[in-house]
Amino acid sequence: MTSRDRATAGGLGRSGMRSPAAALPLVQAAGAVAGVAAGPPGLTRPAPRRAAPPRHLADLDPAQRRVAVSELGEPVFRAGQLSRHYFARLTRDPVEMTDLPARSRERLSAALLPGLLTAERELSCDSGTTRKTLWRAFDGAYLESVLMRYPDRVTVCVSSQAGCGMACPFCATGQAGLTRNLSAAEIVEQVVAAGRVLATGAVPGGAARVSNVVFMGMGEPLANYRGVICALRRITDPVPDGLGISRRSVTVSTVGLVPAIRRLATEELAVTLAVSLHAPDDELRDELVPVNTRWKVAEVLASAWAYAAATGRRVSIEYALIRDVNDQAWRADMLGTLLAGRLVHVNLIPLNPTPGSRWTASEPEVASQFARRLESHGLPVTVRNTRGRQIDGACGQLAASTHPPVR
Repeated sequence: MTSRDRATAGGLGRSGMRSPAAALPLVQAAGAVAGVAAGPPGLTRPAPRRAAPPRHLADLDPAQRRVAVSELGEPVFRAGQLSRHYFARLTRDPVEMTDLPARSRERLSAALLPGLLTAERELSCDSGTTRKTLWRAFDGAYLESVLMRYPDRVTVCVSSQAGCGMACPFCATGQAGLTRNLSAAEIVEQVVAAGRVLATGAVPGGAARVSNVVFMGMGEPLANYRGVICALRRITDPVPDGLGISRRSVTVSTVGLVPAIRRLATEELAVTLAVSLHAPDDELRDELVPVNTRWKVAEVLASAWAYAAATGRRVSIEYALIRDVNDQAWRADMLGTLLAGRLVHVNLIPLNPTPGSRWTASEPEVASQFARRLESHGLPVTVRNTRGRQIDGACGQLAASTHPPVR
């Protein structure tokens, strides 16, 4: 998977489609949302208390599914059948679950496969190969996901929170603020829904499967740590326990929650870590990414290098190029000096400005010069060929243009 896979970076804060890390409620074992922030101590603040999403199969590991099925009065092997329908066949209608007794289908489906997300609005561009969906959750919260089909892969960009609490000033999601954490199942359902669309052949190029997942939608993933870790396991667990997507094809982006990055390194998941840096100096990054007032550039990068050492995975450094703000040649050289010799790849992202914002994208030639200076330090660099501008592709833009944030 490459860190190119994401909608254009206009709502970008921490990583791209979304904004900086938010303070969020604790996601419990079954994926329910409680009212206490689960991020690193001292950073997060209490999120609004909201009703928990209904329990879903994707919130549970295989052992928990067997217990849940047994409590419904069914033999435990039904858990495997139900998992196969959801994760392998992407089944939505219980009528199609013909290997289950008719009397059991509706009960099991209602209890463990409840509807979580309703498509409120869908837009497409790039000849139909980029599709953005605005989802409404059970409680009226809004979130977004983007499906992007390339010649060699299909990437889904998912949200981990409804809104975001990191307040990056150039990000549409950060401007809207935080509504709540998403449950693990609400995250996974974004991937499954994309898989269903692909399976029908509705996306140009014929029937296909999701190959890559990037946590670069609304919200700061590592501020919803438990929910995101649970979702990562469901996404990468072998079929039928999960979707069976390679860990190497999954990217988790963060504005730099240092304790959470270090904790992620111990999870034995070895997904790609993307750090939304956006400035090499603390003075500017304090303004662009407010969490930098807690963990400075040096601390963020040290935790990233520790993650690379623990997992053997190259870290992606995300850098939104903002005209006359962070695109100076001297900042390119400063960034190059910080990153030289590390297991790293730099993603330069032309900013997709939000309506009325004073922030705008760097000129193409300035972006090219910035890239060349980084390359002179021996760094691999990609200038993002952004997608989705015509459909409010950056994180939070579609939700902001359609509905006010739900509080």
